[in-house]
Amino acid sequence: MNLRSLVLTAMLAAACAVATAATPMAHAEPDRMSETVDIACGGDIRHLSTDWYLPDGPAGGLVWLQHGFARSNANVASLAEHFAAAGYVVFAPALPFLDPAGCTLQNLGDNTGFLDNIAELFATDAEPANSLARSFAAATATANRPDLRLPRHTVFVGHSAGGEAVEYVARRLHTDHPAAFADLRGVVLLDPVKSFLGDNTDQALTDLDHTDLPILDIAAKPSPCNLFGVGTDTLQRLLHRRYLGIRIGTGVHTDAEGPSGDSLGNLLCGDPTSVNISTLQTLAVGWATDFFTGTRTADYYPAHAPTADAATAQSAVTDAVSAAPEAEILTGS
Repeated sequence: MNLRSLVLTAMLAAACAVATAATPMAHAEPDRMSETVDIACGGDIRHLSTDWYLPDGPAGGLVWLQHGFARSNANVASLAEHFAAAGYVVFAPALPFLDPAGCTLQNLGDNTGFLDNIAELFATDAEPANSLARSFAAATATANRPDLRLPRHTVFVGHSAGGEAVEYVARRLHTDHPAAFADLRGVVLLDPVKSFLGDNTDQALTDLDHTDLPILDIAAKPSPCNLFGVGTDTLQRLLHRRYLGIRIGTGVHTDAEGPSGDSLGNLLCGDPTSVNISTLQTLAVGWATDFFTGTRTADYYPAHAPTADAATAQSAVTDAVSAAPEAEILTGS
């Protein structure tokens, strides 16, 4: 190699070094692994599709993220990614909305046996034969993430009919599985909807009202898609608490789906705005983080609601999230 070549090589190496130093390290995207989870129902086993979202580093907890009526886990992918980016393992199963044996997300007759068996997943997840643990192990093996362990502490997040499902499973943990209930740190409801049949929501909230379990709601404006707000109305009627979340006055039922929604959902329920999507994602992840860590981030709560002036309380929340200045503070009865 002659002198000119040596000089050019050295200059190129120096330029590459400068460029590398000037380029910030990209934060790794959360791993999304598609597996199945086995849930007993109707004398048989349902092999249900589930997506696992794995954080880049250590896991701060396990989030069960449940989609809504006639939707799938793909419709909550964007929100799941936000939870995983915040450091949480996300379990997002696809639960049926039609099944002759009643193995459905919403109650079309009696789906309580199916939901009872979902509660069993969380109650026995430390056992090697547990379906939840096996599904997680398969996901981490595929992702080559031997460093991750299934977190013991949980937060349940449910959209639409998924809200009723997580309420009911939380109640079953309280009544039948006290150790698992002690590991449940909180519930986040995303415009929850009651089933036409049965009283799963009423049973769950009546029981949970006597516990210290944090339960917060991000509601949209009443519409046919949320049965005119019946799930949130029931929450306010049965939970005797000072702060139950917010209602976004311009929100639509599919805000929780955000970029993961589809044309059918948007046609039926309205187009989510980027501002409202951001508000929901910020609050949902922020509340979950507070539940897991036992802290209270002032930005996500009104300072004195409802004892202080309502306008002051409203400003405290909307200023904090910088997104929904017309947000209504939800309080219990």
